[in-house]
Amino acid sequence: MTAQALADELEVSVRTVYRDVESLHGAGVPLYGDAGPSGGYRLLEGYRTRLTGLTEAEAQSLFLAGLPGPARELGLTEAVTAAQLKLMAALPDGLRSKAESVAAKFHLDAPSWYASPDESPFLAAVADAVWRERVIEIDYHRWRSPQDVTRTVHPYGLVLKGGRWYLVAKSRQIGTYRVGQIRGVRVSDETFTPPAGFDLAAYWEQSLVDFERRRHTSEAVIRLSPGGMRRFAGNVAAVVAQAARDTAAPDGEWTRVTVPIESIDHAVAEFLRFGPDLEVLEPLELRARFVDAARGLAGIYLGS
Repeated sequence: MTAQALADELEVSVRTVYRDVESLHGAGVPLYGDAGPSGGYRLLEGYRTRLTGLTEAEAQSLFLAGLPGPARELGLTEAVTAAQLKLMAALPDGLRSKAESVAAKFHLDAPSWYASPDESPFLAAVADAVWRERVIEIDYHRWRSPQDVTRTVHPYGLVLKGGRWYLVAKSRQIGTYRVGQIRGVRVSDETFTPPAGFDLAAYWEQSLVDFERRRHTSEAVIRLSPGGMRRFAGNVAAVVAQAARDTAAPDGEWTRVTVPIESIDHAVAEFLRFGPDLEVLEPLELRARFVDAARGLAGIYLGS
């Protein structure tokens, strides 16, 4: 474009265009001028502006720009704020106003309604070890015996699910640790290199599939009233809800479904919440437990 065309487009004087072109040259922008009737200013093909001034912590925190809660838990609030300010300053006015509008109209709240986020006093230390690829020793409290163990691990990455943080790390093999269950962290000077091709997101997705497979070891056949069927999907795990949809069969006004269960005890607690809108048909042991529960409730509310 010629200097005059640029001046008309930008609504400035030709003198201003000349001055700004000199400033751009001084800043290292590859803007070239050709003289003559068909000449003008030309930007080197493929050139893109580069955002400068971001610190390492700010660059690392960009993926948390829309997650103020997790950013705070990781100790990156100031870095996220600084990165956002620099990004906003680098945007043209039109794009800046649109970005501000999105931030004002959309908010992500990660934790579920019925669960509180974990208290994770060691999250920042674990995250720092992940960033710097440092070997750590953790004191960990688990559900099976022995409950309190110490592990030396290579921390590969962190996952936030349902308001809870999980550490994916390798001890003897790659495993998952709930950060809220870590009771102590000691960071060593020893570094490690994650295995080539390790994909945190892919590992996590597969671990969820494996977890569901291990968790649901049996099946139950149940009947649901119309009201129970409407409530069912919103009150059970996704894999259970999907099984109900896949196996649904009319049974009078009710619906018969076959769903996976973790155990008899867990199924009793999970299904009792539906009250008279759910009837257990199989297994017989689970049905007998419901009979006992019904008798117990009747004894409390109707008198023995």
